[in-house]
Amino acid sequence: MRLNMKEKYDVIVVGAGPSSIFMAYELIQLHKDKKVLLIEQGRKVEDRYCPIDKTGNCIKCKPFCNITSGFSGAGAFSDGKLSLYNEEDDDIYVGGILHEYIGVPKTKELIDYTDKIYLEFGADPKLEGTEHKEEIKKIYNKAKKEGINLINIPIRHLGTEKAHELYKKLEDYLQEHKIEIIYQTIVDDLIIEKNEIKGVKIKPSSELMNEDAETEEIYASNVVIAVGRKGANWLVNMCEKHKIKTSSGIVDIGVRYELPDEIMKEINTYMYEGKFIGKPSPFNDKVRTFCQNPSGFVASEVYDNNLSLVNGHSYKERKSTNTNLAILVSHHFTYPFNKPIEYGRNVAKNLNELGAGNILVQRLGDIYRGKRTWEKEIATNSVVPTLKSAVPGDITYAIGYRTMTDILNFIRSMDKVIEGFANPDNLLYAPEIKFYSNQVVIDNNFESSVKGLYSIGDGGGMTRGLMMASASGVQMARILAEKL
Repeated sequence: MRLNMKEKYDVIVVGAGPSSIFMAYELIQLHKDKKVLLIEQGRKVEDRYCPIDKTGNCIKCKPFCNITSGFSGAGAFSDGKLSLYNEEDDDIYVGGILHEYIGVPKTKELIDYTDKIYLEFGADPKLEGTEHKEEIKKIYNKAKKEGINLINIPIRHLGTEKAHELYKKLEDYLQEHKIEIIYQTIVDDLIIEKNEIKGVKIKPSSELMNEDAETEEIYASNVVIAVGRKGANWLVNMCEKHKIKTSSGIVDIGVRYELPDEIMKEINTYMYEGKFIGKPSPFNDKVRTFCQNPSGFVASEVYDNNLSLVNGHSYKERKSTNTNLAILVSHHFTYPFNKPIEYGRNVAKNLNELGAGNILVQRLGDIYRGKRTWEKEIATNSVVPTLKSAVPGDITYAIGYRTMTDILNFIRSMDKVIEGFANPDNLLYAPEIKFYSNQVVIDNNFESSVKGLYSIGDGGGMTRGLMMASASGVQMARILAEKL
C-alpha cells in the first residue's frame, strides 16, 4: 500500500497481531475506523509459510521468521488455544493481568464478547475441559498432595491450520472495511515531542540491518504499541530511548517436554490442556506447564538476531503419537540487575551455539545420568522426536543450575500425579523462552507515561495468549472510541 505521508491518522498501531486485529474490528463496529493504520513487519497471513517441512532444517528466513512475524503474529502458527474462564471463578487465573486494569467482571464480559467473534469467524464450537468434572477433581486432589496446583480452564482449540484460515477471514474483513494495513514495514522509531506522541518513523523490513536507510514519517495523535512477545526487545529499546516508564519484568525460561500420548491420556481426554503450577524446593520458584499439545509436534521458530527457540503446535487433522508441553520457570530479578530479556537471550544464544544454531534435544534419563544424548541414542529411543532438525546434546551446559533444578524437581513431582511423566526416554528440547519486556507502566486506559501512546497485548506485559490479547484490543478500541 502506498501511503500519503502528509495525512494524519487518528490511530497508528505498531504490529498486526491478535490485539491489533480485534482493536481494528471493534473500531469498525463502533464506526470509529476512519483513519486507522496497522503497521506489520511481516507478511500477509496467506503469504506466511514455514519451509522446514521441505528443507528438513530451519533456514532462518530473512528478514523475519514467518512463524513469529506477519498478520496475526505468532497466533497464525500457534496451536490456537483460546482460554476462557469458569463461571464460578472469582479471579482470572490465566492470560495475564488485564483484569488488574479493568476488573474481573469486565474482563469476563470481554472474553465472552471476543469468543463470539472467534466463533463468528470459524472457531470450533466445542469447548474442552467442561465435562468429566469428577475425573478432573481426582487429578486436582492428587496434584494438591504434591504441592502442585491444577488450573482447569475451558479451552476452545482452533488448531494450527484452522487458526491460519480464521485469521485470513479476519484480515479480509478488516481490508473490506477500509482498515489500512502495510506489510513488511518496520517502525524504526517513535516520534515524541514534549512527552507527547506525534507519530512514527518507518522503513522497509528489507532494510532491517541498514542503519543508514532512509525513513519516512507518519503522523497520528494516538499510537498503540501491540508488538507481541516478538517485539519485546524492540519495545525495551524504545522505552529506554524515550524514557517511557516501565516496571521490572520477568522472563520465563525452560524446555519443551515431549512424551507419549499414552502417558498424558487422561489429561488430554478430560481437559485437552492441564495447567499445572508448582513451587518445587529448594528455591520455591514458580514452575508451570504451558501450551500443551496432544498428538502434537515440536516446532522451531526464529526471533531477533537469529535466535532459535522451541515451541509446540497441534493440528486439527494432522496427528502424532506424542504430547508436548512447555515447562517454564519464572525469573524475577532484583536490584541491581534489571535486564530480564538480555539474560534470557544469553541463555538462548549459548544453547543455540551448543546445537550449531539448532534446537537441542536431550533424553531425561541422560540428564539424570550426567551425560549428553547422542544421535544413535535418539535413533533407538522409545519416544521418537517430532522435531527432526533438533540436535542431540546436553542442555545442562547452558541452562542455569537453579532453572534446571526447578525443572527436574517439578518433573519428579509431576510423576506422582501422572505416572510416566518422569520416564527416562522422555525428551527435553531447549531453549523455550517467553520474552516479556519490562512491563510498560500504563493507567486504566492503557495509556503510558507518554501522552497518546498506548500499550496492549503480550509485548508490553499485559497479556499472555490469544484470548486475552484479543480482548485487550477490544477494550482499547472502546477507550479510543471516546476520543475519536
